[in-house]
Amino acid sequence: MKPDRVAPSPLLAPPAEAVAGSAQSGAAAPDGRGRLDRIWSAIWRLGVLVGLVVLYLGAASLLSLAAVRVGFDLWNGIDPFLPPERRPFLGAVELAHRAFAVDALRQVFLALLVIGGAWLRDRAGWRRRLALDRERPNGMRPVTLLGILLVWPVLHIAWVTGTAELFGASFGQHVRLSPFMSRAAVAAWLAYLTILAPVAEELLLRGEAFARAQAAVGPVGAVLVTALVFAAAHVSSWGLARPVSLLPLAFALGWLRWRTGRLWPGIALHGWSNLALVTYLLWPG
Repeated sequence: MKPDRVAPSPLLAPPAEAVAGSAQSGAAAPDGRGRLDRIWSAIWRLGVLVGLVVLYLGAASLLSLAAVRVGFDLWNGIDPFLPPERRPFLGAVELAHRAFAVDALRQVFLALLVIGGAWLRDRAGWRRRLALDRERPNGMRPVTLLGILLVWPVLHIAWVTGTAELFGASFGQHVRLSPFMSRAAVAAWLAYLTILAPVAEELLLRGEAFARAQAAVGPVGAVLVTALVFAAAHVSSWGLARPVSLLPLAFALGWLRWRTGRLWPGIALHGWSNLALVTYLLWPG
């Protein structure tokens, strides 16, 4: 008699299938670890980005304070290294001039630090890194950009004043220029608001910070990250009213940087927004 044939057990997988299943499970684990590594790498890069922004702002502030202290003291015949109890009284006008000089020089030092850092990092491609090169074509038609610039001030003013009222902030109420400001001082202040501050801040945030964020989380993430950093950098005595009021502008600036691939449209929108808001606040009536 021939022995009965034994049917294969369904619980036992063929050797080939077992090998294939083992390979799939082995491939799944490295893929999961790779995804986790990418997440931690992005978090690390964003942490470095925030630290770099703080470092640039802090260094620019210290340099401007030192330059104004030494420069104004020497100009007025005062020893810059006198102890506080021996320093002469400066007066309100002198203190106001020094405060403005600190703000203006901070932006100058900030721009120089950002450009210098980008140049040291990549001497051949620092303009491309800061979106200052002309090699890439502008990704937006000039007519579209002009339309945005014309419409934006109305939207910006409505949002800023609305959020100030919502948060109960006094921002924008009874704003007047100091009677001690000369015409030259007013012109210098307007140039600071519309040119100097926008150039320095955009170099830092939509230039260096955007390049770092884009490498870590992509362009959409870079728009979000730089907008949040921009808003957080403007926290003031008005609490959350000021940062919240700047969020639409921050997102618009990041979107322009991404859409056009260049920095100057954001600088133009930033300066135009500042000028429109200041004009609205100082308008008599």
